[in-house]
Amino acid sequence: MKTATAASSPAAALDFKKSLLSAFAVNERANQLLLSNIDDKAWQAPPPSGKGRTIADIAAHMHSVRLMWLTAADKSAKIPAKLDPGKATPAQAQAALKASAAAIEALLANALEDPSGRVPSFKPDVVHFVGYLIAHDSHHRGQICMLARQVGHGVPAKAGFALWEWGTLWRECGSGK
Repeated sequence: MKTATAASSPAAALDFKKSLLSAFAVNERANQLLLSNIDDKAWQAPPPSGKGRTIADIAAHMHSVRLMWLTAADKSAKIPAKLDPGKATPAQAQAALKASAAAIEALLANALEDPSGRVPSFKPDVVHFVGYLIAHDSHHRGQICMLARQVGHGVPAKAGFALWEWGTLWRECGSGK
């Protein structure tokens, strides 16, 4: 009897490019999930210490960092609009993050087609860039969760746990088909 190996089994083959793009999409799905579960009263609430960013400021910062990388890495890219944290609603922040995620995804797809895997203005390569992007967003998701709790409007437990359900988030992105 012949046994299948990873090399001979199409079901076991990893599509690295698709998986890397999917990992970034799951990360963005987590951002969207979190922001959709932020109480409106927490959105512009100042940090209890009196110093630091509001949740609106953090969401705008996440979007702005993506715009910075798009500007540095792809001079021909259509850069999404900036977000004014003082005026933006949670829905506007979600739309802005969705737009910057789509633009970043296009940048990632281009880098994945380059044999060197290079992202202009970022070293060393696209894999590390995705790691950086996910780490950055994750850090700020943690800040948002903590700040929401500190201002008395914590993220519902169900949503907080769902942020870690990457298999579910992956299916929600359409990757599990």
